[in-house]
Amino acid sequence: MNMNYHFAGEEEVDSPSLIYYQDIIEENISKAIDLAGDVKRLWPHIKTHKMSALLKMQIERGIKRFKCATIAEAEMCAMAGGGTDALVAYPLVGPAIGRFVKLREKYKDTCFWAMGDNIGQLELLGKAVLSSGQQPVDALIDVNVGMNRTGVASDRLKEFYLQAIRIDGLSIKGFHCYDGHIGIKDLGERRNAVSSGTEKIWEIKKSLEELGHEIPVLVMGGTPTFACHRETAGVFLSPGTFFVQDYGYSSKFSDLAFIPGAAILSRVISHPGEKLFTIDTGSKAIATDPVERGVIAELPDAKPVLQSEEHWVWKHEGAELPPIGKIVYVLPFHVCPTSALYPGVITVKNGKQAGYWEVSARNRKITI
Repeated sequence: MNMNYHFAGEEEVDSPSLIYYQDIIEENISKAIDLAGDVKRLWPHIKTHKMSALLKMQIERGIKRFKCATIAEAEMCAMAGGGTDALVAYPLVGPAIGRFVKLREKYKDTCFWAMGDNIGQLELLGKAVLSSGQQPVDALIDVNVGMNRTGVASDRLKEFYLQAIRIDGLSIKGFHCYDGHIGIKDLGERRNAVSSGTEKIWEIKKSLEELGHEIPVLVMGGTPTFACHRETAGVFLSPGTFFVQDYGYSSKFSDLAFIPGAAILSRVISHPGEKLFTIDTGSKAIATDPVERGVIAELPDAKPVLQSEEHWVWKHEGAELPPIGKIVYVLPFHVCPTSALYPGVITVKNGKQAGYWEVSARNRKITI
C-alpha cells in the first residue's frame, strides 16, 4: 500500500488501537453517492462500523435508509435522528420480536422495517404488532439468490408472497436480495453472475404486478455487487463495507475505487528469530475469519507466520527488520468484525488526531 497512515501524535497512542481516517471515509461516502447516481438509492448496512458518529455523517450527506443486523444497531439508527428508515435485515425470532415492537413504540420518528423467510415467523411478528395496537409494519421478503444462508428460494417466492400478504399486522413491500456469495474478481463475470441470480426475481415481480400487486421496494446486493446492481433502475443499493473499506475488498475489486479508511496502530515488540518480527496485534485485536487477516501497510511483502491472542509473528525477507518499538499499521482484511472488537476508535483528520468514536452498537443491547 502506498497510503501513509501515520499521523501527528501517534506515539502517544497505546497499541493496538483501531484508527478511523475521516478524510478517507468522507471521500468514500462521496464516491458511493456518485456511483449510485442518486443518494436516495442508497440503503447501506451499518454493521460494518456500528458507530453513531459515522451514521450521522451519512445522514448529513442525505442517506436516510439503513440496514441493521441487530436490535441494538436499529436503535442506534433511531437515536441518530434524521427521520431515517431502519431495516432489520435479520430474521426476528424469540425475544427479538418483542424488542422490535418496543423500538416502534419508543422511536416514532423512525420507520422500522422487518424481513422474513418463514410464514410462521412472520405471523408471530404480525400478531405482536397487532397486540401492541400499532399500525402494520413495513416488511420485505428475504430471497435466497444463491448464498444459501437465509431466504425463500426463487421457485417458491411467488407462492410465499401470496401467503405473506394475507398476514395481518404486516405490509409486504417487496424483496430483499443479498448476494454475498458472489465474490468474482472480474467485473464482467461478476455482472453475469448477478444477472443470472436475479433474472427469476424480475420475472416473479412482473408476474405479481400483472395480478395487481405492487412491489415497490427491491433492496439488492452488497459491496462486491454494488457496481452491478447500480446499473439497474428501481433497485435500492445496500453496500456496507466500502464506506470504511478494508484491504480484503480493495485488493480484490479494482473496479470499486474505495480506499481502506481503517487501520490498526501496532508496535513491533520482538525479533524472535532470523527475519522474524512480532507485533502486538493478536487475535483479540483483528477479525480472524479470513485466512489472511491483514497486511502491514508499509511492509506489504511481510508474511504472517503465527498469531496468538496478543502476538503476531511476521517474516520479512527485506533488508532490515523494523526496530523494536516501531509503529506499524495493519490494514484488516475484514473490517466489520474488527470494528466490533473495540469499544471505540480514534479518528484522524488532516493528519492529526481528531476525536474518538464510540462503537455504539457493539453490544447487543442499548436500552431495549
